[in-house]
Amino acid sequence: MTPEAHHHGAEELCDAGLGLYARALREGHLRSAEATAAPCLIDHGILHPALDDLDRLVPVPPTVVLQRLLRSSEERIVDERRRGQQLADAFEPLMRLGTSAAANDDTPSLRILSGKERTGQAIEEAMAEGRHELLAIQPHDSKVTKRPDILEGAIKRDQAFLDRGARIRALYQHTARHAPYARARYEHLTGDVEARTLDEVTDRLIIVDRTVAFIPANADRSLALEVRHPALIAYFINTFDRFWHLATPMHPQAVQPPTLNGITPRQRAIAALLIEGHTDNVIAERLGMNVRTARVHIAKLATTLGSESRAQLGYLIGQSGILDPEG
Repeated sequence: MTPEAHHHGAEELCDAGLGLYARALREGHLRSAEATAAPCLIDHGILHPALDDLDRLVPVPPTVVLQRLLRSSEERIVDERRRGQQLADAFEPLMRLGTSAAANDDTPSLRILSGKERTGQAIEEAMAEGRHELLAIQPHDSKVTKRPDILEGAIKRDQAFLDRGARIRALYQHTARHAPYARARYEHLTGDVEARTLDEVTDRLIIVDRTVAFIPANADRSLALEVRHPALIAYFINTFDRFWHLATPMHPQAVQPPTLNGITPRQRAIAALLIEGHTDNVIAERLGMNVRTARVHIAKLATTLGSESRAQLGYLIGQSGILDPEG
């Protein structure tokens, strides 16, 4: 089947998809290569990689899939009522096949999400059901900041969450204070929303209503892990709270990190990473800036301390006391 045949909505299942899903329910899993005939199963989260083998696809219980498919139909009650009945009819035989799978918890404590689109959809679904709180750690991502459509969609999603009386707490790197996308985001949001910054933050973390969290599952973030295990959620919240108390307010009232002895906070952060022996690329990535900007700050730091070489700069940083706890 050609890719063009899969240009159908998330509320539909094609014949190829139904056949493969039924087989996955009977056998318990499929290999990734076997699902190429129906990419909609992965795109819509009906099959997802197993935690212990990313090449093995396991099916979501039919009751969960049916509920998800019917949710979009409910938004078009008049036009989609017939489609809802068709879906129920199509899933009736699948329910018998998936009885053993459905007997387990319909909301697993850990679930792999394939692709950034599916991850974004899962986050939107969690926020659509959320009513209380969003905690987020958002490291710099140059690919996202260059996509106005993604930023606009995030603002609309966040505002809808705030309009339900919920609150948002977000952590960024200090470099976000100077980023146009960050300023625009918080200029548009109204409600109980606060943002703070640190020199460095962990990888991306989103927690909704203290019941579900999303974290990257691989280096390029093409896979994500949806977490509902209470112990892991508590650990993530504790980590966030510790970072939050150490961070500097950025919104709604901005507090500027102090400059000590002519050394800016950003230069102090760079100095600490230089002492640890990190390259310019690693320093830039950890502090959320491009390599050119990092090198400009390193050059300014060298000038301030009177250094003529990289090796001498490390020695002078240690002798200057700028990294001492008392500043």
